[in-house]
Amino acid sequence: MRQFAARRLLLMIPTLLLVTIVTFSLVRLIPGDVVTLMLQEQQYAQDIAELRHKLGLDIPIHEQYAKWMWGLFRGDFGVSLWTGRSMWDEFSHRIPVSFELGILTMILSWIVSISIGVIAALRQDTFIDYFLRIYAIGTASIPSFWLATLIIVLPSIYFRWSPPLEWVPFTKDPLANLKMIAIPCLMVGLNGSAGMIRMVRAMLLEVLRQDYIRTAWAKGLKESTIVFKHAMKNALIPVVTMFGGIIGGLIGGSVIIEQIFGLPGMGRFMLQVVNQRDYPMLQIINLFFACIIVVSNLIVDLSYGWLDPRIRYR
Repeated sequence: MRQFAARRLLLMIPTLLLVTIVTFSLVRLIPGDVVTLMLQEQQYAQDIAELRHKLGLDIPIHEQYAKWMWGLFRGDFGVSLWTGRSMWDEFSHRIPVSFELGILTMILSWIVSISIGVIAALRQDTFIDYFLRIYAIGTASIPSFWLATLIIVLPSIYFRWSPPLEWVPFTKDPLANLKMIAIPCLMVGLNGSAGMIRMVRAMLLEVLRQDYIRTAWAKGLKESTIVFKHAMKNALIPVVTMFGGIIGGLIGGSVIIEQIFGLPGMGRFMLQVVNQRDYPMLQIINLFFACIIVVSNLIVDLSYGWLDPRIRYR
């Protein structure tokens, strides 16, 4: 286990290095130029060449990359081209918002997918099974951003009510915070759980057909004991793998949901820096999201040994 974890941690280094190269290159292919935007929107007195030199954009791109990477090694993650604030200043009040949304969304996705998937598997080919499968397909088919827009617009038109759109930190008013973040969590969580519901159902049905499960039934064990003690761990291994891949989709979905509901998180900030062509902030945000996905995949791989003790890492 330790050797496997060490190898995976070492593999993260070239992976993240490749991410930095791709990110650094692609952000500069976005149409438009930060210098032109600054001259237009903020009416800088400098000419283009002077402003480009001030921002450090007049040197070759490979030198800009080397300078940025050297800053990362020294713990200097750069400053915003627009505000001049450091990465820590920009992220400090945004990361808790996205972290809260992400954690609550993942918990909701797990609860919904496992509970509905288990019920559908145990009641195979019954009315309940058909209804839950239709629900899963329908939830996967409806875009979360479209449904979120309807939830904001339609109640305000017909019922003179709309969900709260002014962010309140959890430390300031927990109840108001949960009222605001509940609907965004439902939008992202239910949409993300749709595929896992079908996976849980399919894998549990496969495990329930195994010989050792038939033996447990023959011994007269309770249904709950057979399902949750003997079958669930084996059935969850492919589901955990799928969940690791869904995390990237949850991050992408939170970008749109944060914008719709006015959540001051990392996703909304990412849209802002893309529109402003704020290269340092966009680069570090992409690197931040890449680290989350790489670490989550590592956790998924390590969880296999807990779910199935027969698995050995070599």
